[in-house]
Amino acid sequence: MKKKTSLKEIDLKKMGRRIRTQREAIHMTRGQLAAKLGVSSKFVADIEYGDKGVSIQTLYRLTQILNLSADYILAGDKAATDTADPEIERIKENIMGPLSACSVEQLKCMEQIARYYVEGIVGKEE
Repeated sequence: MKKKTSLKEIDLKKMGRRIRTQREAIHMTRGQLAAKLGVSSKFVADIEYGDKGVSIQTLYRLTQILNLSADYILAGDKAATDTADPEIERIKENIMGPLSACSVEQLKCMEQIARYYVEGIVGKEE
């Protein structure tokens, strides 16, 4: 007897949001991402707004540039590629665990706190 599996659909708006969030997190402009991808800034905007999808080649380039897995970009399943460091994974799990009890509003606050924190750290290193 075959087991039925439901296949996920790609939500281009969510995919675009994940791309934009990571691009902003690494302090990259749309123009910079477009140049690395070999596409126009308008096309990157279309991807980020969920108006356009990407080719396999562009998806592969995005994984390398943004250090995200294709699974994460497409479906939000896994965050980063090549995180073989178990210490990093343990820390991420310790951060994410308590957040599962938060409301949407609380998560939005935490997102902003994390952005400010990362921006402060990056600013001090430069």
